[in-house]
Amino acid sequence: MQPITTFSIVAYDPGREEWGVAVQSKFLAVAAVVSWARVGAGAVATQSYANLSYGQDGLEMMAAGTPAEDTIEALIAGDEERDLRQLGLIDKVGRASAYTGKGCHHWAGHIVGQGYACQGNILIPGTVEAMAARYEEVRGGRGELADWLVAALAAGQEAGGDSRGRQAAGVLVVRENGGYGGKTDRYLDLRVDDDPYPIRKLQQLVEMHHLFFGQVNPEDLIPLAEVAADLQDILRRTGEYDGPVDGKFDEKTHQALRSLVGKENLEERWDGKGDAIDRKVVDYLKERFADKS
Repeated sequence: MQPITTFSIVAYDPGREEWGVAVQSKFLAVAAVVSWARVGAGAVATQSYANLSYGQDGLEMMAAGTPAEDTIEALIAGDEERDLRQLGLIDKVGRASAYTGKGCHHWAGHIVGQGYACQGNILIPGTVEAMAARYEEVRGGRGELADWLVAALAAGQEAGGDSRGRQAAGVLVVRENGGYGGKTDRYLDLRVDDDPYPIRKLQQLVEMHHLFFGQVNPEDLIPLAEVAADLQDILRRTGEYDGPVDGKFDEKTHQALRSLVGKENLEERWDGKGDAIDRKVVDYLKERFADKS
């Protein structure tokens, strides 16, 4: 069995009621193995000769009200290879706990803080400490849980990271009705399965997610009448619209814009209703379809 030598963080944001996991490793598609999370239960990172049953079983226990620390004790109790395991848990009320088996390859260890746990194995010493320090520095500030988790990964990498190198990374965040269209709780699940700079790529993907699926800031709403001419010009270039560029946001312009927004996957930012539009949609369309002549 191949060890999943990695560094990860599990955390809970009580402000948005979000649970998340972020991970990096020299291990193909590592997030598909390590990361588990569920609304009303918590989050699990299972690594180092990972026991994948820890993910599902841990979430079931925490959903039933078992604290993170007691859940870990129950998980490892019947595992004959527990000395090789490493895991970090955050439960449904934000209690964190972690475990590093005495057989994990050096350097291995963890740090448990208020509302988060960082853990890793086969690391350059100082990696986990750097992750914890960065997370405490950024959480509650600019951005959201996904940003803070990836910032912690970046700090860990800057401090040394996996002693064998880099390959894959991922970030998973769950929030009630947070998924696409509000139909699931899987708010964000981004993975870089094989890349020489996986955390850098992951940061780019998080920014893209914010653009396409982030919540609209009311302060960014602008009247459609103010940008109608600009939008008509763009819509003519894309072939969605063949009317005049007269600055009148009529039904024909509305339908053309609705079509283009759907094609560009921006429908979570503008649903075609009301007399205003998110400035980020307009800025994106202007840059995407700029007149290059």
